[in-house]
Amino acid sequence: MKRRFTEESWRKEPWFKALCSAFRQCKSEEEVGSFLRDIATLGELQALSERLEVARLLGRGYSYRQIAAETGASTTTVTRVAHFLENGEGGYRNFLKVHRHHDMRKLIKVEPSGEAKSKNKNSIQSPLQKYLEKS
Repeated sequence: MKRRFTEESWRKEPWFKALCSAFRQCKSEEEVGSFLRDIATLGELQALSERLEVARLLGRGYSYRQIAAETGASTTTVTRVAHFLENGEGGYRNFLKVHRHHDMRKLIKVEPSGEAKSKNKNSIQSPLQKYLEKS
């Protein structure tokens, strides 16, 4: 029977603990990369890398549509990553040094083209950004 992780038990699973231990034993980015390549397919590595980039862009305040256009990720993937960024275990937030509600506190919005724009009446803002500006 295939082993299944559940929300209640995944952290306690011996296989998951062994995986975490293997990552901790890597001493360099090159070792981590070699380990990842051995245990994951190229498609899995691409999916994981894409999710991290989506989380990074969410943290910088990009809209879901901007992120989908920039990364090629589906809006479903963007939504899923946003959910875990907001309500997950804190892994994305810890790595990216962003807080819940992404990083909406910034006064500068970075567009997918890489150009910074000052927030003004013409820039696209989420309802949360508008609310935070009023506070």
